[in-house]
Amino acid sequence: MHNFPPLLIVPGLGDSPAGHWQDEWRQTVPGAHKVEQTDWEAPRLKDWLDGLHRALDAHPGTLVVGHSLGCALIVHAARTSSAGKIGGALLVAPADVDLPSPVRARPADFAPLPLATLPFPSIVAASKNDPYVSARRARLFAEAWGAQFVDLGLAGHVNIASGHGPWPEGLALLDRLRAQAGRADARAA
Repeated sequence: MHNFPPLLIVPGLGDSPAGHWQDEWRQTVPGAHKVEQTDWEAPRLKDWLDGLHRALDAHPGTLVVGHSLGCALIVHAARTSSAGKIGGALLVAPADVDLPSPVRARPADFAPLPLATLPFPSIVAASKNDPYVSARRARLFAEAWGAQFVDLGLAGHVNIASGHGPWPEGLALLDRLRAQAGRADARAA
């Protein structure tokens, strides 16, 4: 059984549908909540930040788990007053908002993606064959953010289409993040 502090699920474009690992975790990890957005299909950075700020106000000190565009949202939030309410971040398959996507038009106001050290423990987990970010760019993001980088191999976009349902390997990464956040809290005390 995993023992986590409160957990905020931060989906990307289109939300995380039933069967997606984020949806599975929201239902099975105790203390998990999902950030709600008013428009999952036409994201605007200001609106999405407002949604994340509301969730962080309700659950300060939480671990956040972003997928795809949700990662970009978390990185933008790290530059706001809400950063202190984030206990740590697991950033899975971060969308490269600075480059046109081969699948959909990029959400223009999410660019440029901030490349400054995050003020909380973080892990970037990315694949070598993700259509939304190259492995090289994902590794560059991790380095810029001061995050641990985890190479997921040939895992696609780490979503239902790439065969990721409950994703127990991701829960192991979440355990690792929880331990990092606990060490950071102990050093701060």
